[in-house]
This record gives sequence, C-alpha cells and structure tokens, in this order.
Amino acid sequence: MDYHRYETSQTLRKCAACYKKFNTMESLVEHMRTSYHSVHEPMCWICEKHCPSFASLRQHLIGPLPKANCEKIFKELGCNICLTLFASRNALRAHKELCQLSRSNNGFLYRVARLGFPNDLRIDNIQRKVVAISCKIVGGGIDGSIDLCARVCLIDEHERILFDSYVAPNRPITNYRYETSGISPEHMRNAMPINQVAGKIQYYICNGELLWQIHSGSGRARILVGHDLDHVFKCLGLQYSSVMIRDTANYPPLMDTNKNSNSLKYLTKTYLGYEIQTRVQDPYDDCVATMRLYMKMKSQAHRMEEWPLVIDPKTCNIFGSWRQSEFEKMTPAQLLEISRSDYYCWCLDSYIN
Repeated sequence: MDYHRYETSQTLRKCAACYKKFNTMESLVEHMRTSYHSVHEPMCWICEKHCPSFASLRQHLIGPLPKANCEKIFKELGCNICLTLFASRNALRAHKELCQLSRSNNGFLYRVARLGFPNDLRIDNIQRKVVAISCKIVGGGIDGSIDLCARVCLIDEHERILFDSYVAPNRPITNYRYETSGISPEHMRNAMPINQVAGKIQYYICNGELLWQIHSGSGRARILVGHDLDHVFKCLGLQYSSVMIRDTANYPPLMDTNKNSNSLKYLTKTYLGYEIQTRVQDPYDDCVATMRLYMKMKSQAHRMEEWPLVIDPKTCNIFGSWRQSEFEKMTPAQLLEISRSDYYCWCLDSYIN
C-alpha cells in the first residue's frame, strides 16, 4: 500500500474545522451542509479545532479526556475562564485580574443614592442601547406552584439600575418562596400593578418604535438581555421582537455539550469567575451577570465575513443552493470558507450598534 497517497487522501477528506475524517468527499460535503461551521465557533487557540460550544472546548482543553498536547500548553498559558491562550505567564496573570470578576455593589449604592427603587422609564433618541432584565418569582394557585412575577429589575450596559420595582400580580400569592425570593407580604403593600409595570417596560425597550416594525438594522429599539426570557415574558405578559433578544439560556456557545441550557448560576461561576444566587436572590445580581455574559460574548474578536449580515442563518449558508458536484471539487478549507453559522453571533452587534 502507498501510505503517502492514503494519508493525502485522508487529509483531503478531513473537515478543516472539527478535524473529523470521512471516507468520501460526498460524506464530507454532507457533514459541512449540516454542521454550520464558521469563524464564530469557539476555537482552540493551540490546534485551531472548532467546537460547537465553550463547554465542548473546555472538555477539549481540560476535560476528563483532553487533547494531550493542547492540555499541556493550556495548563501553562491558558485562562480557565475565557479559555484564551497567552504568550507568557505574566500576560496570563495580568489578564486574569480582569477576566475573573466579582459581584457588583452598584445596585445597593444606587438604591441608597436614589432613596429607594427607581421606577420611572423614559424613551430617548439613543440608538441600539442595551438593557438587561430579571424577575423574581413567587407562587400562586392552591399549591403555590404557579409562577408569578413579584419583582423586576432593569439595568443598562454600565450596570446602572434603570427600573426596580415590586410587582403586584393579577392573582393572589399563596407562596412567597421567601428563602430564594426574599419577598414578604410587606413588600407587596405598595407594589406596582403588573399591567403598569409591563406597560412601562414595553414602552421603554421599544423606545418609540412600533413592535411589528422593529428590525435588526439601525433603529431606536433596545437590545434586551436576560436568562430564560421566554419565562420572563410569560410572567410579565411582555412581547418583543426576537431579533432584539439576547438570551444567555439559549445562546449555542453557552449551552452544554448536549445543546441543553445551563443555569445562570453555573454560567456566572464558569465564565465570569464568581458566584451568585447563594442565598436570597437579588434580581440586580442576575441582571449584571447576564449583561456581563453578553458583553463577553459580544467582545469576541471574530473575523468579519464578506457576507450579507442576515438574521435568518439559513439564508447565509449556500450549501443548499449549489450542485453537489461543485462542492466535491473544493478543498476542506474552501468548504469551510463558504460555511456559515446557524445562529446569530453576538459579536455582530458590534457592527450595528
């Protein structure tokens, strides 16, 4: 057997992103058609392997069965929070002082300065402002199992409180869940009706734009950041354009290796380096955590593709429009070059804000 020819043929049928090998070019093309590899995937700085999520990359570097060479180098020069590699230990040490964050006291200080909770929101002329939202939930119904919003917090990208109010739900509270919510009947005496709260927030995030006219390009509507926002919307009775939502529970790079959502507590500990929700849960802490996660994902220095910026990812990938024979003539690197992500990478917000 001509081993050099065999090795060359294997290389020609090896994915340029994840390094999987295939018996035929047809199989490789089919893999590229469904994998949606792109410059936006988390990538090992050592071997340049693409991974579907940071959880997969973490396993590649420091998991139970890591890639030996990558593990050896990463242990010396890699940040175990953002998984970035540095040129020297001094550079790594300086980076870690910035990468590992701590809980912010801005919420408490801001409330003291304002003598209470700020509960007024106004529209403005600023384009593409980013805000984060979080709710605290109590129980309703006979057994207290129905989730009801009893407090909501909204912050800006500088972690300043925009709105913080106790919320009076439309049905009686039967379980205050005090151990985690910190909410008691006394807090509900002057609580704002939920319809009024929802109206204020809806008005503010739309920022003068009609809900059905909000789009991803230039405009006044605000990007809304949060964790498990479907649940937040359901509890508050809110609606918002999906193109303006940045949900840390459903963002593919932040999901686990099986494409399941991670808790905000886990994400904060793993990717920000500090703990939240240890006792009574403050919605401000949750807002700050989601905003910091968003900012970290947004700040990734991905190469800008010469490709239309389209929110619907399926219109970005051309594997469904060309002939199979044309793809089979390409090299793995060329196939990777035309492949596009199946999700909207938050780094792209840097180009439209």
